[in-house]
Amino acid sequence: MSQVWIVKRKHLYLAAVILLLLLSGVLYMNRGKIVPTLAEPTPERTIHMVVGEFKSTTKDGKTIEAYRWDPGTVVIQKGERIKLSIYGVNGDSHPFLIEGLNISGEVKKGKETIVHFTADQEGTYRIICMTHADIAHNGPMIGYLVVD
Repeated sequence: MSQVWIVKRKHLYLAAVILLLLLSGVLYMNRGKIVPTLAEPTPERTIHMVVGEFKSTTKDGKTIEAYRWDPGTVVIQKGERIKLSIYGVNGDSHPFLIEGLNISGEVKKGKETIVHFTADQEGTYRIICMTHADIAHNGPMIGYLVVD
């Protein structure tokens, strides 16, 4: 003998309301994982660089030198917020620009220069010191920001 279940419209409404309440509770409990809140911005990563100098003497007694950014290459993730801190160790002044990011500044000996930016586009961006642009001017003093 089989039993017949009669489902009335009010039972369907009740089931739908219960299901809606359960789903609302699950979404509420997981709200921070599903949609990041505005109160939790992505953290800013600090990258430290210094201005360094290589110096040597040739066999004929001539002093040669070259200025460098150290580290010379930094890898950044696309969309990452960056605080670039550059400390001047060698050389009096290093006016610089970061191609493609519309950032410029100047690093001075004994001072810290800080620039903030978000790496929105993938690519390789050169940090170029305008004082030491080529070998004739103790360079080239070029560093690289690689955005993956």
